[in-house]
Formats: sequence, C-alpha cells, structure tokens
Amino acid sequence: MKKFMDADFMLNSETAVKLYEEYARDMPICDYHCHLSPKAMYEDKEFGNVAEILLGGDHYKWRYMRSCGIDEEYITGSRKWKEKFEAFCGCLQYAVGNPLYHWTHLELSRYFNINDVVRADNAKSIYERANEYIKQVGMSPSYLINSSNVAYVCTTDDPVDDLKYHKKIREKGHIKAKVLPAFRPDAALNIEKSSFVPYVKRLAKASGVSIKTYKDMVDALYSRIEYFHLQGCRVSDHALDGVPYAKGSAKKTFKKALAGIVVSKEEAEAYKTTLLYDLGKKYAEKNWAMQLHIGALRNNNSCMFTELGPDTGFDSVADYEIAENLSRLLDSMNRDGVLPKMILYTLNPKDNYVLGTMLGNFQGVGIKSKLQFGSGWWFNDQRDGMEAQMRALANLGSLPNFVGMLTDSRSFLSYTRHEYFRRILCNLIGGWVENGEFTDDADTLETIIKGICFSNAVEYFGFEK
Repeated sequence: MKKFMDADFMLNSETAVKLYEEYARDMPICDYHCHLSPKAMYEDKEFGNVAEILLGGDHYKWRYMRSCGIDEEYITGSRKWKEKFEAFCGCLQYAVGNPLYHWTHLELSRYFNINDVVRADNAKSIYERANEYIKQVGMSPSYLINSSNVAYVCTTDDPVDDLKYHKKIREKGHIKAKVLPAFRPDAALNIEKSSFVPYVKRLAKASGVSIKTYKDMVDALYSRIEYFHLQGCRVSDHALDGVPYAKGSAKKTFKKALAGIVVSKEEAEAYKTTLLYDLGKKYAEKNWAMQLHIGALRNNNSCMFTELGPDTGFDSVADYEIAENLSRLLDSMNRDGVLPKMILYTLNPKDNYVLGTMLGNFQGVGIKSKLQFGSGWWFNDQRDGMEAQMRALANLGSLPNFVGMLTDSRSFLSYTRHEYFRRILCNLIGGWVENGEFTDDADTLETIIKGICFSNAVEYFGFEK
C-alpha cells in the first residue's frame, strides 16, 4: 500500500515519476485565466487566518459543505473563521473520491508546511499552526504568487475597467510574475438583461465614445481593446451559455434595447452573433486569443441567488446542443479571414468530442493548434475530467500542442491545481510509454511535457518573456 499523498502521489509508474520529477515539477506557471483580484494583489495585505485564504470565495468548498448538511452560517454566514474552518475539516475527513480532499491537503502542505491528514479532531491544531505560519512569513498575495513560481497571471477584466491596479502592480514591483489583463465583454453581449442600458453608459464614459448606434458600440469596444492591448492584454474571454448563431439586424436590436424596449430571444441571439463576429475580427487583427467558455447553467437556486448573489456555488452543467451553431459561427469568421486564435471549453463532458472534432475543421495557417480544446473546466478540473479532455484531444488532434492548465479561480492557493494537473498529465503519458504505446525517447517526451506545462501557452499567447 502506498503512503497517503507521498512524493509519487498519482504517479503510478517509473516513467510517470521520471516525467514529473525531471520535466514537469519545476516548470514555471502560466496562469492565463483566473479571477484573482488585481486590487488585492496591489494592496498585498497579509491574510488574517488560514480559513480566510482556504475558504473565502471558494465555492467548490462551499458546495461540498452544503452537501454535508452544514448550515449556511458556517459557509457564507457570520460565524467566526475558526468555526467555519472546523466545520469544513469535519466534512473533509470523509471526502473520499472528491478532489477537494487532494486539493486541500496540497494547499496545507505546499503553503503551510502542514502534512497532517485533516480530521475533525485536529482542525483546531491545524488552524493555530497555519495562522502562526502566516504571521511568520508575512503571507500575502505576493508571497503566494512569488513562492509558486508563477511567470504570468491573466486576470478577468471588464472593458470599462481602467486597469489602474495592473499599472500599480508593475510600478510597485512586488510581484515577480507579469500580471496582465484579459478582456471579458459579457456585459456588452447580454443585451436581454436589464443591466444592459446602464452598462452602455458606463462603456461610453470609459471609451470616450458617444454610443447611440450599434456601430458606436463596436467602436467603443474596439477602443477599449486597443487600450487593453497597450497594457499587455493578449487574450479575451466570453462566458456563453449555449453558442449563439442567428440572422437578424444587430443595428435595429441595439436601437430597440437602448430605447428600453425588451428584445426577443431571437433578436438577442442575432445581436450576440454579430457582436461576437465583430469582436473576433478585432481579436484576429491584434493577434489575441479568444476564449469561449460554453455550457454553464447559472444561478439555479433563486432563493440563494437573492440572498447571496452570483458565483456562490449554485451553478451546474447545462446540456445545450452546440455543434451546429458553433460550426456556423467559426465558419463565418473563417470564410471572411477574421477567425482569431481560439480556445474552446465545455462544461459538459458530453461535448468533448464535439469540440475535439470541431478544432480540426479550422486548423492550419502556420499556427500550431490555432484552435485549442481548453483544459477540463470548473466541474471537470479533477482527474477524470482532465484525463477525459486530454484523451479526447490526443485521439482527435494534437495533445503536444495543448496550452495546458489554468486555475480559473478566485483563490491565491489554487496554484497547487497546476501541480495536480501536471501529475495527472505525467501519469497519463507515462502509462502510454510503459505500455509500449509511445516511444520512451527522452528528448521527445521532454518537449511534450514542458510544452504542455508552460512553453506552449507562452508561445501561443505571444507573451513577452
């Protein structure tokens, strides 16, 4: 029997151990999509206690605690951090098969030098020792980023953001990694929402463009893209439910919405189709990558949404049919020569082969894997989900060109997810080598592993080294 989470944790062959130890473990991290706060990075305040870092904003852990019957007071409520931490540990003790069991132990081990197996009866001791360690090292956002060998961090930023904290981070120089913005214009696309007209006013102010027509809207967004580009942005991101593709007049729909008239679902779909096309055209011009996150069903619990708001652990996997609309959207861009580099993510693993095969329709043009199949995302960033995504990519396209893992997280402890991913990657490829299914040539394997862990992403996004 192997020791719990030893040095060879999740590495089930000699080749897997070699790949991880020699090629993967010490590679820098390129975290090209996350939800970390630039303001928190700049202010760089020392964390008050381990529960604040471990549980604050982490809806993965909140969902698990709810599944264990823990009262909301101990999750997002007013209970003291110590009480919340003890409640979580009491649940985690029994989290067999849940990736949180691994993630939490990695977080405690890598950042607090605590290697205890978490139980209800040692939660108090862990809490006290971790808090003492926080004081000892002055644990802050910059400490966690710098100690994690992070080279690039891409935050998620609205087009109206002035990016002042990105500038201040560069000026302060306390974070070794390049902290870059990413362009997230969801509010500009969601024309059916009541927040749309107020958002247009904010965009007009930020861009200096008087927005009265659809063309003005595009001009304003293009202006903000130019501004983001000057601040080092090389990637956009779009959270899509399904994939829109419909014919219709974006000009008329925009005018209607701006007048406060409710638009139909069909009108909204046509508007989104046109705006995604126009944004993609600009991304292609700037050589940006366009990320499409597809397939979430958000805010399912209306009572908790009213009480807590979005991003609090009440989203799930949707089952949209996406193939035809995605094909038509990509083809329209490709036909006109404006298809940008693109990363496609699915929250529903049923669509792994939909995306995996879609990539091959639009590759080439001198760019290695211009269209990428994004890493196992959200509910899929665990061993089964990551392996399924990589197996699909290997079967259908080029796994060696894969841009690898990202945290997609609001937690500064989530860089351990890169270690988790790298162990899974090395075990998967190591198994193929051990079974005689792939060569054991060291040079070839080194190029593949180091590429997926770091180098591919830096090259793909064109980040300055």
